[in-house]
Amino acid sequence: MTIDIKAFHLACDPSRTLDITVPEDKKVYIDFSPVRGEQVIEGIGDNIAEWSPDQPSCQLFTGHIGCGKSTELLRLKSLLEAKGFQVVYFDSSRYVNIGDVDVSDILISIIRQISEDGDLEKMIPEPPVKGYFQTIADGIKKILPEDTSVTLPGLETVGVPIRMLKTFAEWLKKAKESPDFRSRLRDYLEPKTDKILDGMNEELLDPVVARLKKEGKNGLVVIADGLDKIERSRSPGEKTRAEYLFSDRAEELKRLNCHLIYAIPFELVFSQEIGHISNRFGADPHVLPMIPVLQRDGNEEERGMELLRQMVTVRAFPDESGKQAKNRLSEIFEEEEILNQLCRVSGGHPRNLMRLVRECIRKKKSLPLSADALEDVIRENKNKASLPLSGVEWELLREVKASKNIQEYEKYHSLLRNHFVLEYRDKDGSWFDVNPILTGARELNV
Repeated sequence: MTIDIKAFHLACDPSRTLDITVPEDKKVYIDFSPVRGEQVIEGIGDNIAEWSPDQPSCQLFTGHIGCGKSTELLRLKSLLEAKGFQVVYFDSSRYVNIGDVDVSDILISIIRQISEDGDLEKMIPEPPVKGYFQTIADGIKKILPEDTSVTLPGLETVGVPIRMLKTFAEWLKKAKESPDFRSRLRDYLEPKTDKILDGMNEELLDPVVARLKKEGKNGLVVIADGLDKIERSRSPGEKTRAEYLFSDRAEELKRLNCHLIYAIPFELVFSQEIGHISNRFGADPHVLPMIPVLQRDGNEEERGMELLRQMVTVRAFPDESGKQAKNRLSEIFEEEEILNQLCRVSGGHPRNLMRLVRECIRKKKSLPLSADALEDVIRENKNKASLPLSGVEWELLREVKASKNIQEYEKYHSLLRNHFVLEYRDKDGSWFDVNPILTGARELNV
């Protein structure tokens, strides 16, 4: 069957998050754990299922934006469900204003997601007449002026547990949309964080976990994805928002009586606060590194390259075996070296690889893709990437190229966040390299 170029283009959507429980997604999922340096997701799952199944735990997970964290967290969800856990996964950035988020926002987003989980909804018990949630709801009614532009649905039914929780969820949605309401709600809720936590534990989580175990489940796991997108804004001499949340407010974030996994900004791994964060959460964050296309010594990493090649070919031939897809490679590329070069220049960054393939498709507008189309795409991306870099940043990049290391993280923050510098891991630990898209830049080779 001839390849449908539009279908191939759609299959390479770089923003697509794969869920291996969906048959069509499972066909195109590639497990990169053999070349990432360690089996990160399996390690997180074992910490819950093997070492602390009955004791609430909290773990942090991070990596470069676009390296596949959400896909791997959904795989973790599947692994834990297979081991008898009820798992609630959600993208926090859908519910909170990621540029202005506080602990109360995160907690209410968790309430929202639990309240919308069909399996858990029936397990939520009737709350006390004057319980924590009821008291907080009554207080919010009092602090909001009558002329507020925000409609608060559900207040008349707060005595009904699931409607009460969904009312809190609706408030969170309104708070994301309205800075004024967000400010009012936060001013009221932040001093009451302890009461919110007590309410979540006593009126929501403890009863739900007890019911789950009565029905034969091993417990509840909440995976809060999306917090890795928290914007890095701060005043001189102050902590970033992420440092404040995961260092200063760590005790509150981990106090819920269930298993918790938070996706956090990659920058925290290099922050001066990382020691405090690791101590407060009881372990270092789990890092999902890039897929290596080169080894530290500059030699090609064939295992990583082969998996990246599979990532591309399986998008074109999802129903073919690996051998069959390889035999049809000439239908996608005029020569195999074009695919190899695409994988190398991606730096092992999955989202970048998919983006580059799509740009080649748009450039050529037909299959098979040509070396000329790839050269045009590489040149355009190199020029675009080079424009914002200053002389100081080029010097830093030359140092990374030579040493495969970084010193004084603050200098490299922007380069890491914008993928000019990529992190890899092997048996000897972390090492860094310049994004290959810049390899031919004159400024990098002076």
